[in-house]
Amino acid sequence: MHREELSLPYHRLHRNGELARRAGAALEILSRCTLCPRRCGVSRVKNETGECRIGRYAVVSSSAPHFGEEPPLVGMHGSGTIFFSGCNLHCVFCQNSEISQSALGETVRPERLASLMLAVQDYGCHNLNLVSPTHVVAQILEALPLAVEKGLCVPIVYNSGGYDSPEILKLLDGVVDIYMPDAKYGSNIEGETYSQASGYWDWNRAVLREMHRQVGVLETDERGIARRGLLIRHLVLPNGLARSENVLRFIAEELSRDSYVNIMDQYRPCHHADSYPELRRGITADEFARVLACARSLGLHRGF
Repeated sequence: MHREELSLPYHRLHRNGELARRAGAALEILSRCTLCPRRCGVSRVKNETGECRIGRYAVVSSSAPHFGEEPPLVGMHGSGTIFFSGCNLHCVFCQNSEISQSALGETVRPERLASLMLAVQDYGCHNLNLVSPTHVVAQILEALPLAVEKGLCVPIVYNSGGYDSPEILKLLDGVVDIYMPDAKYGSNIEGETYSQASGYWDWNRAVLREMHRQVGVLETDERGIARRGLLIRHLVLPNGLARSENVLRFIAEELSRDSYVNIMDQYRPCHHADSYPELRRGITADEFARVLACARSLGLHRGF
């Protein structure tokens, strides 16, 4: 297998003690949790839970090589996913609700989480893909120095729903190599209605700006494997409910027309979607084609 020992930014942070400092700062935030825009204020160090349903320690639903992610992440050997249970979003159409809306899985202390990080590397995966990490940033930072000490040397992917706190993301500057957020809605109204996420579009724009500031547009190696940068996911919803033009215009005009945007067509009614008449069907070919045409008209050209 083609793999070189990489000197990644998080290695430098570990060597100078900054990684441990940031872990401490994040754990302090858990005492009155404000890791995400919900700002529940519960004492997760005392194992209290808020909207995400997760207390002091992260809960892992599964960890394994995954071949269903974007091609620059998957390559030949897969993306090394760790799926965290719980979520700070409550999407009525969630396709993974059995994971996101529960605390089912293995409760992992730092040592165990570090071992899972190393295990996906040992499988030969091209990266460590942290799925739904927003509510467990502190726990991830706590485990990461342990994994680095034992040889973690693959790029880290932060794969979130896009309802993050820019201030918390600053703790990840130099830690995360590849950001892969959702841009679910180009309107606060839909974010509140369908994900119970107040101010989603306002928060999401700030999040995308901060992620882009940290890592820039996607960079790949000679094999086409992602090494650093931003990938944005946008799921097209029926009846234009994702406000796709707003999302794509923001990316093109305020981030970069070279942004990698995965415009996704796999919406299907799941979870509680049947309770919303406007969400009871999949998207049409014409709806998807219109969003692709909009992206191209704005000068976007990567990822779809």
